[in-house]
Amino acid sequence: MEEKVQNREKSYKCDICMSEFTTKGNLRDHMRIHSGEKPYKCDVCMSGFARRDNLRIHMRIHTGEKPCKCDVCMSEFTTKGNLRDHMRIHSGEKPYKCDVCMSGFAQKGYLRRHMRIHTGEKPYKCGVCMSGFTRRDNLRIHMRIHTGGKPYKCDVCMSEFSQKGSLRLHMRKHTGEKPYKCDVCMSEFTVKGTLNSHMRKHTGEKPYKCDVCMSEFIRKGTLRVHMRIHTGEKPYKCDVCMSEFTQKGHLRQHIRIHTGEKPHKCGLCEARFAKKGNLREHIRIHTGEKPYKCGVCMSEFTQKGNLRLHMRKHTGEKPYKCDACMSEFIRKGTLRVHMRKHTGEKPYKCDVCMSEFIRKGTLRVHMRIHTGEKPYKCDVCMSEFTQKGHLRQHIRIHTGEKPHKCGLCEARFAKKGNLREHIRIHTGEKPYKCGVCMSEFTQKGNLRLHMRKHTGEKPYKCDICMSDFMQNCNLINHMRIHSEEKSYKYNVSMSEFSNEGNT
Repeated sequence: MEEKVQNREKSYKCDICMSEFTTKGNLRDHMRIHSGEKPYKCDVCMSGFARRDNLRIHMRIHTGEKPCKCDVCMSEFTTKGNLRDHMRIHSGEKPYKCDVCMSGFAQKGYLRRHMRIHTGEKPYKCGVCMSGFTRRDNLRIHMRIHTGGKPYKCDVCMSEFSQKGSLRLHMRKHTGEKPYKCDVCMSEFTVKGTLNSHMRKHTGEKPYKCDVCMSEFIRKGTLRVHMRIHTGEKPYKCDVCMSEFTQKGHLRQHIRIHTGEKPHKCGLCEARFAKKGNLREHIRIHTGEKPYKCGVCMSEFTQKGNLRLHMRKHTGEKPYKCDACMSEFIRKGTLRVHMRKHTGEKPYKCDVCMSEFIRKGTLRVHMRIHTGEKPYKCDVCMSEFTQKGHLRQHIRIHTGEKPHKCGLCEARFAKKGNLREHIRIHTGEKPYKCGVCMSEFTQKGNLRLHMRKHTGEKPYKCDICMSDFMQNCNLINHMRIHSEEKSYKYNVSMSEFSNEGNT
């Protein structure tokens, strides 16, 4: 008897896929899967269905009918199956298991979609760029890149988004909501992924590694940007000057050079900055904070980059080399300025006398000739100077300091330039040559004085008798004639020396 019931339960078999059915009607409905026949039509949207009950359920979309209600949270559903799936949220039941990683899922469809992670299957293809996706909704969202569709709009600032989730995250900027908190340092984040990345700072985990140089990174995006160092890719281009950048943020900051925008304002003074980092460094002027310390000489710096440059003094590293003369430099900017000696470029021009300069700072110092400004004053004798270096050298007159020592004799000098000229006594070098008589000189100033013999120039004039002199010292000696001051007070001494020599 039981065998007859069993046979009667599944007595109708599909000749195509061997599926078995209890009724002839069920087999007939099933066969429409193979034939593609959909005899039941929706009068509203013309959708076709293989079974009448599927049409009945579909009609609820148009009527809004949701006859299946959850007794726990009162949510309503169009089908009993959707309610059954929903109840698993409350019960925690996940009857569908992944055989690969043992993940559990509340719905069979979720498991089927999850399996594509393991198989690599991407059945949904973009007809424009051929990108593949594991989910149909991901393809639909992707298509908005090509169509420009942004159906989700922020009611506060009117920003538009292609995804509902992106709008939800954006709204937290307006509400200030930061639902994800770090248990270690109590930092709060708007996005769970940002919290996950942040936690790696505490754990030291760096899961993303560069295959080229083995550098490790906390974020996948940081690795992607880093790879552009190796590939040379610069996908972000300035429409004004065609400069290219590896990061979108760098382009955005660069654009401010053209617009003049400086959105970051110092709260303690009127200074404004294009970059937030520059403002942060500027604030240290007010606070006196110098967080970067040299481990060798204990010097402190407000910027990390300045410490890095300073360390090259200790290491002797000079990574920037001139291709023309092989000179090496600590800074890239110094090399760039140096190259102008070879190219002859002088981009900084004085508006008063049209003199041109290689460096902007040299022009600024030069302008003091016209303005008469001398901002550096000696505290001892009140002498004033146009340059800080000149004041520093002058101070040595009072202190007697002579830091520049000759390596060939015991001579010492207050100025480095004086040492350089002195060295020529030992080497016999005379780099300054007269173009008229070929006389050679160790100092440029001596050549300049010598040239007056050929030109006849006598720039120093006596206001009393109008006599002209080539050198200022000659004029000074001459003025003693008018003042009846004896030029040389050591004539007696000299005769004494000569007498000593005869005894």
